Amino acid sequence: QLQLVESGGGLVQPGGSLRLSCAASGFTLDYYAIGWFRQASGKEREGVSCISASGVTRNFVDSVVGRFTISRDNAEKKAYLQMNSLKPEDTAVYYCALYRYATCSLNGRVDDWGQGTQVTVSS
Repeated sequence: QLQLVESGGGLVQPGGSLRLSCAASGFTLDYYAIGWFRQASGKEREGVSCISASGVTRNFVDSVVGRFTISRDNAEKKAYLQMNSLKPEDTAVYYCALYRYATCSLNGRVDDWGQGTQVTVSS
């Protein structure tokens, strides 16, 4: 059974950092792109970042460029989103997503979702 489980969210002060993890199970991760999306209260879901199956291509929404880093460890079946210099506007539920194909874009088709993890940036 395919499953994606996010962890690492929490409360952090502006300027702080969090590292989100996505643990995959029930499939071989090597062949597929992984993405991170977020949805703030009352707003539409937004693509934050995605990484191709090879790890070579990494895309980011403009608002997080230079602050967020996406990575993956296929042997451990995990993907990560390192979030630095966090801002209050980063507050949202963050979701890990599986594309089920090798490439990705922030507007591409997403096949599976995790349950989400809350990130709150506040003093």
